[in-house]
Amino acid sequence: MQKVLVVSYSQTGQLNNIVNSIVSPLQNSKVVEIVYETLEPDPPFPFPWNAEQFFQTFPESVKAIPCQLKPFRFNKEENYDLVIIAYQTWYLSPSIPYHAFFQSDEAKELLKNKPIITIIGCRNMWVMAQEKVRKYISEAGGRLIGNIVLRDKAPNLLSVISIVRWLFKNKKERYLKIIPPAGVSDKDIKDAERFGLPILNSLLTGNYDDLQNHLLKLNAIELFPSLMMIEKTGTRLFGIWANWVLKKGNYGDKRRNFRLKVFMYYLFAVIYLISPIGTLVFYLTYPLRIKKIKQNKEYYSNCP
Repeated sequence: MQKVLVVSYSQTGQLNNIVNSIVSPLQNSKVVEIVYETLEPDPPFPFPWNAEQFFQTFPESVKAIPCQLKPFRFNKEENYDLVIIAYQTWYLSPSIPYHAFFQSDEAKELLKNKPIITIIGCRNMWVMAQEKVRKYISEAGGRLIGNIVLRDKAPNLLSVISIVRWLFKNKKERYLKIIPPAGVSDKDIKDAERFGLPILNSLLTGNYDDLQNHLLKLNAIELFPSLMMIEKTGTRLFGIWANWVLKKGNYGDKRRNFRLKVFMYYLFAVIYLISPIGTLVFYLTYPLRIKKIKQNKEYYSNCP
């Protein structure tokens, strides 16, 4: 019997549905025992959010400042054969509960010498968050052997509206006929079970060397060069903004609200005014970037 630990945190339930779909072939195999560890922030983050609550998480997400978690329930003495970490992105970074998880002594001990698969559920940007997760895994002595990304496939400027309605009003359905439903589609979630079979085969043989290649053949990752450019620039700028906000206090401090409101207006201005121009410039200079783009696609698609 192979033992698999699945670590996840989901406010909306979407990530749980993604995980359940992907691991269903393992669950049904009768030779795999799956242990689920749900991260529990203490106190919990709200859902739905209001704007103040949502933007209060910005500096801590970017600067990897952890929250308090309730004690883990997994058996620290158990030798798990595989660890699956399913996470979502906040502000181009792993969400705050995952910073807390990765920085804990229990996680560092758990991940040491373990094969690890990451599963990401996001709107459309995940590359820079995964870089931070790669670093956490490497520092813990783990081995990243697979990565699967499920994203919202709606056009970028429309999905901003749909995700805001979902996060602030818990309204996920189509809006005004032109705004698509928020989040990863039900079809994509159901079809994600296709990733489970190569994971199961690698688990049973103990050979993970070619797992990511098998996952890529099943379209586990789609990369968009223009979004990668926006992410890299955004990550640098977010760091500057986060430092500016943190000068006014820690998470929840009301003194931060003015600076967070300024950041909010900046963020929407970037999304709707600056990023379209940046994307246009990117494609106009595309021939000059081909070599670098190929290198980036190969690096971000694979596991070290």
